Parts: sequence; C-alpha cells; structure tokens
Amino acid sequence: MATSSGPGSKVAVIGLGGLGHMAVKQAAAMGAEVTVLSTSDRKKADAERMGAKHFLINSDKAAMKAAGESFDLIINTVSATHEIASHVQLLAKDGTMVMLGLTTEGLPVYAMGLLWRRRAVAGSLIGGIRETQEMLDFCAEHGLACDIEVIAPDQINEAYARLEKSDVRYRFVLDMARI
Repeated sequence: MATSSGPGSKVAVIGLGGLGHMAVKQAAAMGAEVTVLSTSDRKKADAERMGAKHFLINSDKAAMKAAGESFDLIINTVSATHEIASHVQLLAKDGTMVMLGLTTEGLPVYAMGLLWRRRAVAGSLIGGIRETQEMLDFCAEHGLACDIEVIAPDQINEAYARLEKSDVRYRFVLDMARI
C-alpha cells in the first residue's frame, strides 16, 4: 500500500482545518506534491501559503474527474459525515485514503472502486509516544507549527460559535495567563 508522502508522491488533504492544515504543511515539508480538497475556495490562499500546489473544489465534477487516479495518499481530516466514494476514485493504483476525522455515521465505500486499482481505506486515531516524538522532531526541524488564534477565557462562547461555523484559522489556544 502506498501510504508515504515523500519526494515524488502526490498527496491530497481533505479538509483544511485544525488537523488538515498541519497535514498540508507536513506533506509539503516531506517533498510531496500536495493538493487540498475543499467545499469552497475561501481557504485557497491559506492552502498555498502552507505548501499546497493545487486546490480542488470537491463539488466540481469536471475537476474531480480530471484528478481521477492521481493521488498516492489521501489524508481525510473531515470530522463530519460526508461522501467519500468519489474521493476513493482519486486514488492511484495501490493508493490509500487514511481517515483521521471522527464521524458518527458510516461512510459508504464501494468494493469495485477499491478492488480494481488495489486501493485501500485505512484509519488512524493517534500514534504512540515514539511516533508522536518523531512528528514533533520533524516539525521542529522544519519550523512547522499550528496556525493559532489566542483567545481570552471570556471569549470561549464566541470561539465555540465560530467553531460550529468552521470559522477558525486554524486552532484556538486559550490564554491561561488571562484567567
């Protein structure tokens, strides 16, 4: 299974949020050609600044078809029920989609889309201590950090309302010194 994201690989990231923005930064730092898949182009400039070479609107049927069988790895960070069968068609032969977002409902995947091109759908919740340390070391070595918004404790309700509207760039950090 093709699950690496090094030089010469093509990686797509579905969802440019708190997790997805770090996936873009890390895959680009590893030398992959990165594409962000999103529902709108409102974060396109951010994606490019983070290292994405391409930006694909997943409702654009022509663009999705043109991108078919392109990606060695798709990192799916969406934590909501969403359609993934068309995204599986974007995987190249032996490609893998790794599900990182938590969903509460099943997501249909059709066997034919997997079998004919030896594609895989996998999942991961978190690595162990060794993997986490490797990731932190890699980020430190490449100067990668989360894009954050520091908020005061009295802004929690506003932050929660923005979170529900996907209006976070890209993580909230609570300023404990202001308690």
